[in-house]
Amino acid sequence: MPTSISKNPQKLTDYARTLARETGFDICRITTAETDPALGENLSAFVDAGHHGTMAWLDETRERRASPKGLWPEVKSVIMLGMNYGPDHDPREDLERKSAGNISVYARNRDYHDVIKGKLKEIGGRFAARSGAEIKVFVDTAPVMEKPLAAKAGLGWQGKHTNLLSREFGSWLFLGSIFTDAELIPDAPEIDHCGSCRACLDACPTNAFPAPYRIDARRCISYLTIEHKGPIAAEFRPLIGNRIYGCDDCLAACPWNKFAVAGHEMKLKARADLAAPPLTELLALDDPAFRSFFSGSPVKRIGRDRFIRNCLIAAGNSGDPALIEHCRRLLGDASPYVRAMAVWALSRLGGLETSRHLLSEETDENVLAELQQAENA
Repeated sequence: MPTSISKNPQKLTDYARTLARETGFDICRITTAETDPALGENLSAFVDAGHHGTMAWLDETRERRASPKGLWPEVKSVIMLGMNYGPDHDPREDLERKSAGNISVYARNRDYHDVIKGKLKEIGGRFAARSGAEIKVFVDTAPVMEKPLAAKAGLGWQGKHTNLLSREFGSWLFLGSIFTDAELIPDAPEIDHCGSCRACLDACPTNAFPAPYRIDARRCISYLTIEHKGPIAAEFRPLIGNRIYGCDDCLAACPWNKFAVAGHEMKLKARADLAAPPLTELLALDDPAFRSFFSGSPVKRIGRDRFIRNCLIAAGNSGDPALIEHCRRLLGDASPYVRAMAVWALSRLGGLETSRHLLSEETDENVLAELQQAENA
């Protein structure tokens, strides 16, 4: 058994940083558990404005999110950790491959929640064993405001797109946190380095930023393709392009990325078959094939029907007539939302008139609405 180390805050802090390096994190900073009351007020304003869309958990957990002590009253210090997942190229280049699906950089391999949480548990277990302190570990599925905490700890600052930015890693940091009742030495917060730049705001295809440092999730492509269930509003579909899971545009547009380097964690490096998967192959996935292909991937959590909905929107935006037959086969799909998006895609590709006979006589309201819009276009 390892011997207990001193309760000296500096030695404990140094030990936490050592564990972070040994476990593969690229940056480790410390902050206190106290937070600015304005954070809770900003969260409430975001939710009260409806900008959280259907993400009801943000409303349900807003009080606990406002402060680490709301989640665990005994916490004294927060160890904030970041892991670089930078791509090896500008992901916006992949938007030009219109007959292929574009998956957000963070989701092109293993689910980062699993990767990061496993490492946090390793650090937390070793830290607790040596210090005798209590710990709790969190990734972003917990009610923790990780980005403000990361900024307060000095990992970076929240940019005008509301995401964390780093002078060293640009836009590409996965975050994790370890709460502890130990007294540690806090780092200085990072200041805002955005200046007058608005590159991220101007890059958004759907104008999801009503103002700098504010986002309306209901207009965000990441929200629409991942969190939003049911049909996606017609006004957004042409703007989605070939993005079938998430969007990197505001992240990739940031000039601070000129200092970023490609991530080193092999479990997070892009799988070759997820870098630009052909829509012809994705549209053919039934539920078992979808689950098998995306095993271990965050894409799996949205389910096959929502994913195929996204792929059909990408197909409709592709301008590729070779995709008509693949869309036509989905007119008889079990999911009404898939059938509706198949109608939309065929109306865009010019294959709807020759495909109407494949629709059921008891066509549901979603499909009828798409047919009506296609006829009125």
